[in-house]
Amino acid sequence: MPEPIAIAGAGRLGPALGRLLRDRGESIAAIASRSPERAATAAAFVGGAAQPVTYAEIPQHAANVLIAVPDDAIGSVARLLAAAGMHRGIALHTSGAHGPEALAPLAAAGVACGTLHPLQTVANPAEGVRVLPGVAFAIDGAPQAVAWARQLVDLLDGLPLNVPAASRPLYHAAAVMASNYLTALISTAVMLMKEAGVDEAAAQLALAPLARTSVENAFRLGPAAALTGPIVRGDADTVRGHLEALAKTPAAVDGLYRAAGLATLEIARRRGLAELQAGAIEELLRKGSAL
Repeated sequence: MPEPIAIAGAGRLGPALGRLLRDRGESIAAIASRSPERAATAAAFVGGAAQPVTYAEIPQHAANVLIAVPDDAIGSVARLLAAAGMHRGIALHTSGAHGPEALAPLAAAGVACGTLHPLQTVANPAEGVRVLPGVAFAIDGAPQAVAWARQLVDLLDGLPLNVPAASRPLYHAAAVMASNYLTALISTAVMLMKEAGVDEAAAQLALAPLARTSVENAFRLGPAAALTGPIVRGDADTVRGHLEALAKTPAAVDGLYRAAGLATLEIARRRGLAELQAGAIEELLRKGSAL
């Protein structure tokens, strides 16, 4: 019989993990939220024997806990669980930005603490069930916590990444750039298409194949081999034309183009772009900029 698991957090990630683990034979005993209604909805989604409970009731149901709450709530939930009598077992939080130290109140109470951060964006619990299997998970913590985290990653057919607490900011910045900043880039590209006179819906349809293929090529071939466009060709005239047009857009858009252009230029240099051409483009990108 598997050790019962409780989940603290009834948002997007907690119920998704609960459902996936239950489907793979784990015993999900309880799911907690500050809102009884959300806890009940999440428990119904997880199914099986999962009961909706308060955070303070978790220690009555399970010794092993997954804490899937917003980053700024991790510490308060850890204090609540410790005060409620959680003095043994394992606790893993799902934050990408913080290490096991976020669970210090539980560690002080005798709980083995660690992290289990899925490197994936989850829009809602149902989507999470679809997209979480097979992804990478950043793990760290006490030996017992890391061992349990590895077991869960194996159950989810995932890839364990050992990311110590000191490296969490860099790890999380990478995740933000690969997810949130891609969304911002696409939003900006759609906005520029609209400025060029293209309907927003048509702009999204038109840009989608380009964006998808670029991302797929970057991971399939590697960023350097996949790079195309005016910068890798050393086409300073085209870059100049872009910058002249962007001068009429909000400063944030111009700045985003310049910053992304400079990062692109470094890839182009690694690809062998002649320094004379690279220098001319760099001068354009830095001119009139705070970068």
